[in-house]
Amino acid sequence: MTPSATRFPLALRLLHWLMAVCILTMLFIGVGMVSTVSEIRTWLVDLHKPLGIVILCLAAIRLCIRLIYPAPALPADLPILQRMAARLSHLLLYVLMFALPLVGWAMLSAGGYPVQLFGSLVLPPVTPIDGRLFAFLRQAHTVLAMTLFATMLAHLAAALFHACVRRDGVWQAMTLGRG
Repeated sequence: MTPSATRFPLALRLLHWLMAVCILTMLFIGVGMVSTVSEIRTWLVDLHKPLGIVILCLAAIRLCIRLIYPAPALPADLPILQRMAARLSHLLLYVLMFALPLVGWAMLSAGGYPVQLFGSLVLPPVTPIDGRLFAFLRQAHTVLAMTLFATMLAHLAAALFHACVRRDGVWQAMTLGRG
């Protein structure tokens, strides 16, 4: 993609929307599993762990592709504060897509809980068992998840602003339809 391209590559657009669905699903699973003591909680926890690792892997793939293909230029008339907000919010989204699964993995390791993926595949612990560290990481995981949700809402609001108010092509740069 050249710097003057108006759309992200198809691979990035597909990853964007796949990850949006995965992350929203993960946020709702997370809320559901901490909100119930019923037997569904175990099922949600067992789904939450591998989905977090899938999101981590997808984020790594997405970052690699994104480093190869620069983003399309923002509209020339976009105010500087909106440009800065766009760059900072995208950076924050990438940081959170890595931080949340890594903090979750570390939290489970500190609590002595295995991170079982699909079948019998279990990830190695990344921290020693430590109750205080577990408590800290659990709180950090919650704060990061709320930050991700708020950032996604702001991202969606900005995308809709570009699509419905400015109509400047920013929305089309990441959609799957024709340019």
